[in-house]
Amino acid sequence: MQAALRSTMHTHSAKIGDMLSTKELKTVQSFLQSPEDYFDAEPTFKQSYAPQSGEIFGILKNMLSTFEADLSQAQKDEMQAQSAYESLKAAKEDEIKNGQDHLEEKQEELATTDEDNAQAKEDLEDTRASLSADQAFLANLKEKCQLTDQEYEQRTSTRQEEISAVSEALSFLTSDDAHDLFSRTFNFVQQSSVAESLGRQRAAAVLLTTGQRLASPQLVELASSVQRDAFVKVKKAIDDMIAKLLQDKEDEIKQKDFCIEELNTNERETDLKNRDKEETQAKIDTLNNEIETLTNEIDTLKAEIQSLQTNLKRAGEDREQENKDFQETVADQRATVKLLEKTLDVLKGFYNKKHKGASLAQEDPAGPPPPPGFKSYNKNSGSGGVMGMIQQIISDAKTEEAEAIQAEKDAQSAYESFVKDTNDSITAKQDSITDKADTKAKKEGERTDAKKDLENMMIELEELANENADLHKACDFTLKNFDVRQSARDEEVEGLREAKAALSGAQLTLLQRSGA
Repeated sequence: MQAALRSTMHTHSAKIGDMLSTKELKTVQSFLQSPEDYFDAEPTFKQSYAPQSGEIFGILKNMLSTFEADLSQAQKDEMQAQSAYESLKAAKEDEIKNGQDHLEEKQEELATTDEDNAQAKEDLEDTRASLSADQAFLANLKEKCQLTDQEYEQRTSTRQEEISAVSEALSFLTSDDAHDLFSRTFNFVQQSSVAESLGRQRAAAVLLTTGQRLASPQLVELASSVQRDAFVKVKKAIDDMIAKLLQDKEDEIKQKDFCIEELNTNERETDLKNRDKEETQAKIDTLNNEIETLTNEIDTLKAEIQSLQTNLKRAGEDREQENKDFQETVADQRATVKLLEKTLDVLKGFYNKKHKGASLAQEDPAGPPPPPGFKSYNKNSGSGGVMGMIQQIISDAKTEEAEAIQAEKDAQSAYESFVKDTNDSITAKQDSITDKADTKAKKEGERTDAKKDLENMMIELEELANENADLHKACDFTLKNFDVRQSARDEEVEGLREAKAALSGAQLTLLQRSGA
């Protein structure tokens, strides 16, 4: 008992120093040095005896009350820690459930995004193939339109000059002077020959002058034909020119149809590209929102992991402190039990001894009687209650020790479960961060591709706009003046036909006069 009490005094010196007064502390130290002065002393002759065990019991009771209060506080702290753990566990379970639900949503979004990505790639391949074909067609169209414009301007100018020269020649041949020249003759052969020669010379002069001025080999050839050939060949030349004008008319109609078709095609392709542009821009906006959402979710998961790690660290520190308090509590309880058991053994040893008579049988001495001695010594009648109380304290201390050990086991088991659950949650969140980072990287790649596609579409729209401008440049004149030019060309053809009819009529007149 002495060693156990000394160990307790040494282990909890600070607490016991605050618990006991200076006098009580000296009493305990004195008890530790000479316990026999408190329990084993027996009265001698003429010596008074005052047991000091009551003071020691009082000090031990105070120590027991303090230890019980400490144990009660430790149990309250443990209950609060357990309650905090349960709350934290419930919160983390909710977070895990929310994380799983969120994971399922993101997996569905990933599947949808993968499908959209595949569709977008197919659209991209189709668009690139269409673009290649359009670019080749545009190059050919520009070259053709340029050559057609040049040829058309040249042919139009030449045709106008030719028509003017032919009209002037026909008007001369069909004039009243020529008719009078043909009719004034007595000798049909001589007069017809002179009139024919004069008409041919004048018509040839007009055609030759015009042909040389316009550098038109057709008019020069026609002038030569008028001089050397009969009316039949001249009429044939006029027929050829009429056929040429009609061919030009047909070509111009084809040019008009071509321009209308190409302008409609350009407008349709421009509308399609604008629609693709809007869809691509919408896709970029959607990807921006998804990337922003993933970034926020990753940041949230990182913050949650940091919080879990902090809570795990604090829980470990709390568990370490709780275990330390448990070790101290158990050590105190065991030291108290050991001390009280030794105290009880001492008390039992003292009170269970057989009491010797307080007075000895003596012969009456000679002489005067001696002074009276001590009265018969009786043991304290309350000793049984004190030892019973000590025994109850020992039993309560052992019970509290067992409860503390069980509580420590439960707390350690709960801490281990908390550590496992927290680590599992951290691992799941880290995996989720990895998955989200991969998804974010893929979406960023898709956004980069979409931006490139948008840039290409802007280039294509610009090329279509240039093509549209070129088409208008090449076709606006034809489309705006188509009806006027067609009407003028019809009038020219009609004039040539009238001239041919006039030549035919002059020839018929000469033949009639020859017959008369």
